[in-house]
Order: sequence, then C-alpha cells, then structure tokens
Amino acid sequence: MNKSTQRLLLSLLLLGITACAAQSKNGFDLTDSLVPTNTILSGGPAKEGIPAIDNPRFVEAGQADFLQADTWVLGLNYRGIAKAYPITVLNWHEIVNDRFGDASVVITFCPLCGSGMAFLATLEGKAHTFGVSGLLYNSNVLLYDRQTESLWSQLMSQAITGPYKGMRLNPLPVLHTTWQDWRDRHPDTVVLSTDTGFRRDYDHSPYETYLKSPQIMFPVTATSRRYHPKEEVLGITIDGATKAYPFVELEQGPASFTDQLGGKTLIIRYDHRHRSAKALDEEGVPMPSVRTFWFAWYAFNPNTAIYMTKNPQ
Repeated sequence: MNKSTQRLLLSLLLLGITACAAQSKNGFDLTDSLVPTNTILSGGPAKEGIPAIDNPRFVEAGQADFLQADTWVLGLNYRGIAKAYPITVLNWHEIVNDRFGDASVVITFCPLCGSGMAFLATLEGKAHTFGVSGLLYNSNVLLYDRQTESLWSQLMSQAITGPYKGMRLNPLPVLHTTWQDWRDRHPDTVVLSTDTGFRRDYDHSPYETYLKSPQIMFPVTATSRRYHPKEEVLGITIDGATKAYPFVELEQGPASFTDQLGGKTLIIRYDHRHRSAKALDEEGVPMPSVRTFWFAWYAFNPNTAIYMTKNPQ
C-alpha cells in the first residue's frame, strides 16, 4: 500500500470517527435529531453528573425552618395535594421524580434559563423516571427518560431524539413564587426536604454570579435585545400560538387582566408583592405556563407575541 492510499484511508477513518462523534454526545444517540446536532451542546457534567432526586422526602410547612419567607419555590397543587420545591434544592438537582397519589410526576428546573416546569411522567401507559443528560439545547436542560434514553427539551416539552422523538409531555400548572406566598395560598403544603441523600450546600447557589450578569453561558439559535437577556417573563403557548408577558411590563400594569391567545380567552394575574405571575382560563382554572428568562423564551419562540403595557400586542 503506497503512502497516498494510506493517507486516503486515514482521512476516511478520521471522517468516520468525527461523524460518529457528532451523532453521539454524553453517550446519547443523536441520530435524526429534531434539532441540528451541532446545537446540542455539553453543559459540562456527564450523564447523571447532576443527580436527579428519585426518592424525595418532604416535611410539613411548620418544619421547613431551612426556608426564609422570600425563598423562591416551585409550587404544584395537583389532585388535592400541594407541594413546594425550593429553588435552592432544585439548583443542585434539576429533576425530582415524584408522585401525587398514584400519578407519576416529574418536576424540572433549568438554572441557566430560570425555568421551572412539571409534567406527567406516564408515557404510553407506563410510569417513567427522568435524569439529567448533561446536554443542553438553547442553553436549556435536556432531560432523558431512563426507560428509552430519549432526550427531552424542557422548554419545548418534547422529545428531540430516541424512540419517543416528536412526542410531547403533558405539562402541569406550577407557580414560581416565594415560600411565604405559596404557604399563604396552601397552608397544608408539604416541602421538599434538604435530606436528599446527597451532600450539597443548599444554603448557597452556584449560579449567583451568572444571575447577576447579562451574559449567557451557551449559544442559542435566536437572540433579541428588546429586553435584558435575563428579564423574567411568563411564557404561554396555546395551540401553537406563543406570548411573553415580561415582568417589567407587568410591573406597570394592572394586577389582573384578560387577554386573547390562540383564539382563547385567558386571565393573567401578577402579584406585585411577590413578583409572581400565573395564567388562568375563563373559568379561573390555572393553565400551564412557564416563568423563564427572556433570552430563553425568545430562543425557542422567535415569533412570539409580547404583552406591552403601553401598546399591548
């Protein structure tokens, strides 16, 4: 075999290795991903390097002495059961596999996007558990279900790879608010304990510097300078129509108002004291929505409508 042939074979081998690597990251097969594989990035940790909480322990509200009145929590009231998940704990774990009665539920939080969402964890009639993949799309956490190792985008609420590719998760309405606010609304609530089985400094946030900076850590597919990248917004999707309600706009407007989206009427309520927002349907029933940073909402929804106090859209 002459040197030219050897060089050709080596080049082909390297191309093959590169192609395979591009189709696999952190051990996940990215073949035929719904999003370009070059936009799926490693966040640094390995698969399960950020450990999900699989056996959550809870305490009564009166025993939650590790919380301050202004501690942020993600609250879920489902099937008559109210639970609060402190952001101070979610920062370190991002996923809690939980149950509300006989219903399997997964609580998710992405510190980079400030987005907390809850989903039913039953797929095709079977309960599933989820872990942290260590991968990101648009700076947003990619979950994976341990049963099929499909990757799921939190803010898309959809699987982007694997056997479940294209399937959507069913979201549940959560409230991202202060502990005092949630406890006042739900005095019978229980709280996720810091007794997680892991040694973490739950009194310290590893994202303090990041939250104070206008910079984002990972590239996204669409950007807008309309608001500060980390301006908080309430994002809502109805039948494919999307709308953002920036808190800087809500601060200047009424505490409650009606709006139209996707051909449906909804009620937006903003709590000025606790800086929390939620969406309800015409009957006053909470609707799934997400509190997240402007940069993240726009990256996933570049054609979003935007609520503006002076000139509503």
